[in-house]
Order: sequence, then C-alpha cells, then structure tokens
Amino acid sequence: MAQFGRTAVSAAVRAVRSKNATPRKAALTLTPSAVHKVRELLQENTNAIGLRVGVRTRGCNGLSYTLDYAQEKGKFDEEVVQDGARILIDAKAQMTLLGTEMDYVSDKLSSEFVFNNPNITGTCGCGESFTV
Repeated sequence: MAQFGRTAVSAAVRAVRSKNATPRKAALTLTPSAVHKVRELLQENTNAIGLRVGVRTRGCNGLSYTLDYAQEKGKFDEEVVQDGARILIDAKAQMTLLGTEMDYVSDKLSSEFVFNNPNITGTCGCGESFTV
C-alpha cells in the first residue's frame, strides 16, 4: 500500500471541455512530457513500480489529487501503462479521472503535473482543489 506522509510531486487541476464524445481506451491518458517525467521519477526511485494517483478531501472546493510512489498494485487499482510510464489509479479516484489527460508543465517558477479533467464542475482559485 502507499505510504502517506511523503508526496512524490505536486499537481494542479484544470476543468476542460471534452474534446470528443467517444470513450477513450484508458481512464487516463498522458502527454509525452508527463510520460517522460513519470519515467524519470520511477528511475530515481527503484523501489516503486509506478505512481499512484488518488483523491482526498482537501482545499476550498472539496477534492484534490494525490501522487505517491506505489510499491505494489492494490486489489482495486486500475493500471494505466503508456510508453513505459506506469500509473496506478486508486479505486476512489477512478470515477473522477475518466477521460482525463495528465500533463507535466514546467516554467521558471514551478514544475507540476496538471490534470486536464472534463468531469470537473468547479475549481478553486489556486487550482489545487476541485468538485465533480
């Protein structure tokens, strides 16, 4: 199971409109920059089999994403493998992530994973919490 207390990386969230109405093959898709960063993080932490995405109650809008190193696959985790990057989606987060694109953006002030999620109905001003 994931160890809490140490977060692998930070994440932000954006509400987006669905680009198409057809269902995607995976619950979560990764951009090339996200694939590169996930693979880089997993090479640095050889004990991890992937990154685990979850949700928890936090922030001014209710939910926020968590990203932790995963040492094992949970019984109800959904696994997404794309171009060698392995993401495990916690059972509680699966419905909130359907159709979401995971990106990694870096600028002069910050570097973080961004979840472009068409299911979000509201976000807070700082972009860390959301409602579905």
